Amino acid sequence: MRARQEPPGRDIVVVGASAGGVEALRTLAAGLPEDFPAAVFVVLHVPPTTSMLPAILTWAGPLPAEHAREGVRFEAGRIYVAPPDYHLLLAEETMHLERGPRENGHRPAIDPLFRSAAANHGERVTGVILSGSLDDGVAGLAGVKRLGGAAVVQDPSDALYPTMPKGAIEAGVADHVLPVAAIPSLLVELATTELAAEWARSSAVDDLTQLDPEAITAENRANGDLTDLTCPECKGPIWELRDDEIVKLRCRVGHTFTEDSFSREQAVSLDGALWTALTALVEKAAFSRRLSERFRSGGHVESARRYEDQSRNALEQADLVRTAIRNLEGTAMERAEAS
Repeated sequence: MRARQEPPGRDIVVVGASAGGVEALRTLAAGLPEDFPAAVFVVLHVPPTTSMLPAILTWAGPLPAEHAREGVRFEAGRIYVAPPDYHLLLAEETMHLERGPRENGHRPAIDPLFRSAAANHGERVTGVILSGSLDDGVAGLAGVKRLGGAAVVQDPSDALYPTMPKGAIEAGVADHVLPVAAIPSLLVELATTELAAEWARSSAVDDLTQLDPEAITAENRANGDLTDLTCPECKGPIWELRDDEIVKLRCRVGHTFTEDSFSREQAVSLDGALWTALTALVEKAAFSRRLSERFRSGGHVESARRYEDQSRNALEQADLVRTAIRNLEGTAMERAEAS
């Protein structure tokens, strides 16, 4: 990181985006000046394979972008992108990559980056939430604001997918709500305006989600309430924890969800279970029909009828499961249109 005058401005910018985020991030990168006096850290929800986002952002604006690397010191005037399948965490002067438990169904997730930045850099942090679905990042942005940082949210009317920005605004954690094209000039202002006083570093610098399951479970028991829910990821028990007005659901190994993301993951699990049931019923019908034909050709009429009945019953049950799947798909489409 560059040598700073004391007290520093907000020279740590953490950005979270999901659906529609590439377009928003390109606009953001294009608006930042070549001499931008802050380091920018980006989490975009991506599949666990490859990502071209650093190249896209480098082409879009004057700042070089690259995937974050373990243990590397960060510098002002650069953009660091969380690589696929790794959480990006910030220490005092270096970046760290962890394949810790998914949060809100994602790795990389926005909340771990925001939490670690706030814990280690306090008032120096500006958190930015851009276009996206559901509400990953809202709890993290609340943490940024609680520890003295600035909270910036893309205007939902300007976002391709407004749900994530709306969630931050409705949670009351947004200091600034702007179209994405107007955010770069605000970031420059925040980075170049000296803070009133040097921030006293928080003692809570460790990201709990990266600790061992025993430590996570102990914290869950101390600060949360055990529910009768099970984790969609690992099927373990779930505790409900409150971070001011934001509810988090976390299992003993650290899989963490907001209520919206938990509902989505439950729907995904249910969808998978229904397709598994449908496959099993269709296979049962086919095998019963095969046995019926074999017994009939051998002259065993009663056995053949029994297996014919089993095949017919299995197909009737399969039709019921198909109807349930169609209904779930219709509900999911309605939810997507509403968001």
